[in-house]
Amino acid sequence: MKKYLLLAVFALGITSCKKEDKVTEAAQAIPVKVNIERFDKRFYESKPEELSQLKNEFPFFFPAGNPDTVWTNKMKNPLLRELYGEVKKKYPNNAAFEDNLEQLFKRIKFYYPELKTPKVIALISEVDKDAKAIYTDSLVLLSLDTYLGKDHRFYEGFPKYMRQGFEPSQMMPDLVSSFSQGKIAQPTDRTLLAQMIYFGKELYMKDMLLPDVSDAAKIEYTDEQIQWCKENESEMWKYFINNKLLYDTDVKLMQRFVAIGPYSKFYLEIDNESPGRVGQWLGWQIVRSYMENNDVSMQKMLAMDAKEIFDNSKYKPKK
Repeated sequence: MKKYLLLAVFALGITSCKKEDKVTEAAQAIPVKVNIERFDKRFYESKPEELSQLKNEFPFFFPAGNPDTVWTNKMKNPLLRELYGEVKKKYPNNAAFEDNLEQLFKRIKFYYPELKTPKVIALISEVDKDAKAIYTDSLVLLSLDTYLGKDHRFYEGFPKYMRQGFEPSQMMPDLVSSFSQGKIAQPTDRTLLAQMIYFGKELYMKDMLLPDVSDAAKIEYTDEQIQWCKENESEMWKYFINNKLLYDTDVKLMQRFVAIGPYSKFYLEIDNESPGRVGQWLGWQIVRSYMENNDVSMQKMLAMDAKEIFDNSKYKPKK
């Protein structure tokens, strides 16, 4: 029996690989043109007297009501100029992310052929972690100063568990997170399961749009944290089931298992070993299981109710 089960799993793996190969081949054939504008260079290498020209070209970066001195002072600000210097050193050109953008846009075009390829503007957001990568219908904004590497001195004021997000490898996953916001149905209830599946959908979208990116980068973990989740998947699931957490609507559960934090809060000895957001990781595995066991398009799944996905996922944690 065990032998046949292993053969079935192996066959499923081969089928999945063939399907992915076809998607990759079709996506590669889609022509896209990546148009990148380096606003960071334009702004910090311009003279104050050239400000009016910049405002005409990039009006959305210059809200009405602010005097020109606000912007000319930024141009001359020593700390911001130092930050720009670090960005210029890390990203002297677009080679580090241009090809990745092209591959992402091709995959998006494959799944959403009606969408136009947006213009890309790279900029400095003064290390705004909430505005690292923004995807709209016509425009993509990339804050290059938030991708200098987790050990960069400019991030020393952030908690250690948040610094992983400053790795260059997070740029494309962050962009997909932003893109997904307009594509995933909002939870229809306040259960923990609904929140888990919501983020599981987002992470599955990263599987489809970023096939060459590691699982660790997709969920903003280290490799060690991914390994911890795999090794403890069964025990985590038992905890959720035994404590009847899946359909609980206590808002504190979000903070314990879904929201960003240094670790997840089981209130057990393992807490300090665990990464934060294990609820997202488990939701990801449920969605993956659902897609492996059901002939449904990604777009249809993204619109489905969390309970329907869970009930038909045949999810079983790996032991």
